[in-house]
Amino acid sequence: MSADASGTTDGRGEGRARLRALVVDDEQPLVQIVTTYLEREGFEVLAAGDGESAVEAAREHAPDLIVLDLMLPGIDGIEACRRIRAFSDAYIVMLTAKAEETDKIIGLSTGADDYLTKPFSPGELVARVRAMLRRPRSVEAPSSGVRRFGDLELDPAAREVRLDGSIVELTRARV
Repeated sequence: MSADASGTTDGRGEGRARLRALVVDDEQPLVQIVTTYLEREGFEVLAAGDGESAVEAAREHAPDLIVLDLMLPGIDGIEACRRIRAFSDAYIVMLTAKAEETDKIIGLSTGADDYLTKPFSPGELVARVRAMLRRPRSVEAPSSGVRRFGDLELDPAAREVRLDGSIVELTRARV
């Protein structure tokens, strides 16, 4: 592998910064398979075997991608996903044996970008990751909660809307 001036590579010697992935599963053979495939794609791969470790690793290492099992020791994958979403905009793929429609809906509604059931094809996982990476995240940090759409700025925490920097007066919604 060759490195650029910052010492990073893309895994293929092309001198770009490497993307970082976090694989979270308590089944070590599965972690190894996923790690091997992601490393072939140029990812630097970290692993965690439980929900608490996953949240810690995500906070400490700021991965670009998280492959997350739902059934984990300690906190489950749903709770880990919720906690990670509070500070990270990483792509999250849930990779789990839970194949019921309700499980998929819950997983996707708590912040996962994709959901793949076991048994799975590692090639399909990589294809889904590539597809996600073609749709880059917004540059706005998720922790701020502020979303920008051209000159329009929405700040749900402050309950403010700004247009060209000026506060827009809003009326209460009647329910």
